[in-house]
Amino acid sequence: MANQDNESKAPAQKKSAFGIFLQELGRGSVLVPILAIITGLFLGGLIVAVTTEAVYTTWSSSPLEAISRGVDAALRSYSALFNGSIGNPERIADALASGEGAALRRAFNPFLESLTKSVPYIFAGLAVALGFRAGLFNIGAEGQLFMGAICSVYVGFALTGLPAFIHLPLALGAGALGGALWGFIPGLLKAKTGGHEVINTIMMNYIAFRLSEYLLRGPLQRPDTTNPISPFIETTAQLPRFFDSPIRFHLGFFVALAAAYGVYWLLFKTRLGFELRTVGANPSAARYAGMNIVLVTVLAMSLSGALAGLAGANEVLGVNYTLAPAFSSGYGFDSIALALIGKSHPVGVVLAALLFGFLRNGALQMQIAANVPVDIISVMQALILAFIAAPAIIRTIYRLRAPAQQDDELRVRGWGG
Repeated sequence: MANQDNESKAPAQKKSAFGIFLQELGRGSVLVPILAIITGLFLGGLIVAVTTEAVYTTWSSSPLEAISRGVDAALRSYSALFNGSIGNPERIADALASGEGAALRRAFNPFLESLTKSVPYIFAGLAVALGFRAGLFNIGAEGQLFMGAICSVYVGFALTGLPAFIHLPLALGAGALGGALWGFIPGLLKAKTGGHEVINTIMMNYIAFRLSEYLLRGPLQRPDTTNPISPFIETTAQLPRFFDSPIRFHLGFFVALAAAYGVYWLLFKTRLGFELRTVGANPSAARYAGMNIVLVTVLAMSLSGALAGLAGANEVLGVNYTLAPAFSSGYGFDSIALALIGKSHPVGVVLAALLFGFLRNGALQMQIAANVPVDIISVMQALILAFIAAPAIIRTIYRLRAPAQQDDELRVRGWGG
C-alpha cells in the first residue's frame, strides 16, 4: 500500500512550472487576474472614448454619432497600441513576402522592442514575488535596481583588457551583488531587530537615488562632459544583440527567462524553497519545525535584491551601455503590480511582465498615431492592479464563486508586525 501511495504521488511531484500554473488557473486563482486585465483594457478604451473632443462637440446634435466617434477613437487607439507593440500586420506580411532583411527588421522591430522592454520587468517582478513567497514586502526593488546598475556599469568600464566570456559575467555578477547587498541590509534589520522591511526598503530607495546622483557627479562621471553620466562600458561587457541597429533585442531576455526558471526551481523543487514558502505562510509553524527564521529572512531579501540588481544590470549592459540618473522608468515600483498580477508565481510574473512591456512600448505609437496621451497606459495598469487587489469586485461583476479555500491569498508578514 505504501508503494502504491508513493506511486500515486509521483506524477504530482513531476509537474512542470507551467503545469502548476495551469492547475492554479483551473482552481480559479489565475482567472481573476485575467479578467482584471480584460476589464482594465475595456475601461481604458471607455476612458479614451469619453475623453475624445469630437464626442462632446457632436453629442448635443447627434448622440448616436458621438457614441460612434467615441468607439472609433477607442478602436484607433488600440489599433495603434497593437501596431506599436507587436507590429503592423500588413507590413509584416509584405516583409515576409519580400524576404528582404531590412524590411523584416523594420516589420518585427516593435515586437522585439517590446520583448526588450519586458526584461527589467521580469527581473524586478521576480524579485518582489520571491519576497512575497517568503512573507516579505520588498518595496526597495527600485533602489536595488539602481545599485545593481551602479555596480555593473563600474565593472563594465573600469575593467579593461578582459575577454567577453569573463568580463560580461563579472559585470552581471556585480549587478546582482550590488542589489543583494541593498536587500541584505533591510533583511538583516528585519530578522535581528524586527525592523519593518517596508519602511527600511523605502528609506534604502532614497539612499540609493541620492548615492547614484553623487557618484554620477563625482567618481563615476564621464570626464569629457559636465552632465551626470557615466563612461560607456567596454564592448566586452555588453550583452550581445541578435540583430543590427535599430533593433535592441539582446541576450538579457533569455537570461531573464532562465532566472524565472531558476526561481521556480528554487521555490518548488528545493528544501530551501520549501522553507521560504513555509516561513512566508506560517512563521510560527516554521520555527516549531526547526527552521532558521533569521537565515531564511535574510536570504530571501538578499536573493530578492539580487534579482532586482540584475534588472538594472541588464538595462546598462544590454540597452544603454552607460548610466544616467533617470535610466529607470519605475521598473522597481511597477514590479509590485507584476508580482500581484502574476500571483507570485514565476510563470505568472513573466506573463505579466510581457504585458507591461508590450503596453509600454505601444504607448508611444498610440500617442503619435491616435493622439492619445501615454498616461492612459498608466491608468490601465492602475485599473488592472485595483481589480486584482480587490478580487471581490471581479467576482461580483462576472458572478464567480469565491474559492472554497483561500490558498491563493498573498500572505505578507511585514504588515502584521
